[in-house]
Parts: sequence; structure tokens; C-alpha cells
Amino acid sequence: MIIEMRVLSVSNQKGGVGKTTTAVNLGASLAVLGKKVLLIDLDPQANATSGLGINKADTGRYVYQVMIGANDLQSVIEETCVKGMYAVPGSYHLAGVELELVNQPLRERMLARALSLLETSFDFVIIDCPPSLGLLTINALTAANRVIIPVQCEYYALEGLGRLMKTLSVIKKRFNPRLELAGILLTMYDPRTRLSQDIAKEVKGYFNSKVFNTVIPRNVRLSEAPSYGMPICLYDISSKGAQGYLMLAKEIIRKGENG
Repeated sequence: MIIEMRVLSVSNQKGGVGKTTTAVNLGASLAVLGKKVLLIDLDPQANATSGLGINKADTGRYVYQVMIGANDLQSVIEETCVKGMYAVPGSYHLAGVELELVNQPLRERMLARALSLLETSFDFVIIDCPPSLGLLTINALTAANRVIIPVQCEYYALEGLGRLMKTLSVIKKRFNPRLELAGILLTMYDPRTRLSQDIAKEVKGYFNSKVFNTVIPRNVRLSEAPSYGMPICLYDISSKGAQGYLMLAKEIIRKGENG
């Protein structure tokens, strides 16, 4: 593994905030911009897998096998519909990982260890986390060097963020001193509503420079794309959703170049 590889965990224990949408479309946008990207689908729902055109029933290679130590990461990488973007598929089997690893030493580091042994180098590795703070998310945060937190511009947007920040602090102290916050990403933003404007103002007021400049709009085309097994940049590159994720990818690349 090359040291410069940037590992981004997309995490929030709340469901429906745009984690998978962000993981898939940020990864695809980075690939469109010429970066070599690996997406790891660590969610038992495996929506990122199908959202990239990978048939969950056909592939016999899953990240589950890596998590239980049965396979190395290199052996379960699949090509996606986006040039330069690869994926490690998720599956429902992940739901049982916590019980299966209960007596496994260093179980919080299974993914970090697998990444350290990866033979192929990538510019970015993006990990799509489940909507919980269980063992899978802890593995993702232990393996990552940056975390992106999507926050939807709706009621209760800040609910649970304090707990998540506390978890990040614990992970950094106990398992991963390299872990830093890449940024908080406002999603599902509708500039026509007072609510979206108020939530964006509240989040930016509370977290200041920790919030990405890019805001992801609520966009019909963005919600349609997964049903066609495509990221938004392939489904409709001209849509506001596609342009939003391209802007986010550029912002992340720029932040990396500036340290």
C-alpha cells in the first residue's frame, strides 16, 4: 500500500442522510477527474454495490470474506461501470460480522490490516458505512485517515452528531491517531425552502470551517440514478446533483493538495 493513499470513511449513524449516495457519487466524480478510486461497501444493505452496476447475486466476492479473514482485499475487488473506479462489494452477510468476530483479537483492525496488505495502489479509498456505530463502522474509522459526515438539510439534522463526534474522538485515541474530520457535507439542500436555509446556517454556525463549501442539492436525477445501476455522472452529467458531487470532488482534491 502506498502511504499517500487517502482513505475516506463516509459515516453517520443516522439513516437517510445520503451516505451511500455520497460514497458512490464522490468516488465516481473523483474517477472522472482522473483519480484511481476504490469503494468499499461496508453496509449490509449493499446499496453502493448495486448503485455501481454490480449484481449482488452474481458476484461471489464480498468484503464480508475480508472481514472474517477468509480472503485478502485484492482478491475481492471488482470493476465498476466507471473507468478508474473499482469496488469491493457488500452483502447481507455483513450483518453477522459482529457476532462472528466477538472472540477475534484486534477485531477493530480487520479492515485496516487488509488495506495495509493491498497490492494495488489507489489515489482514494472510500468506505461506505452502515447507519450505526457498531463494529463495521469502527473498522471503517480505524482504517481511514479522514471522515466525511453527510448531514441532511431537514429537521433533526444535528441529532446524534454529538455522539458521533465523541465516537471519532474515542477511535482516534484508542485505535487511529491519524483520523481527522475531512468535513461535514450538507445534503438534500433545497434553496427554495426556508428550512434548508435555516439548517445550513445552523450547521455552518456550529461547525464553522469544518463544513464543506460544496452543498449537495435535492435532485430528482440523483435519486433516479441508483435504479439504473449508475452514479449520477454517468446517468446525467448535466444535472445539479452531478455538478454538486464534481464540485465536492474538486474541493477534496484541493484540500489534499493544500495539506
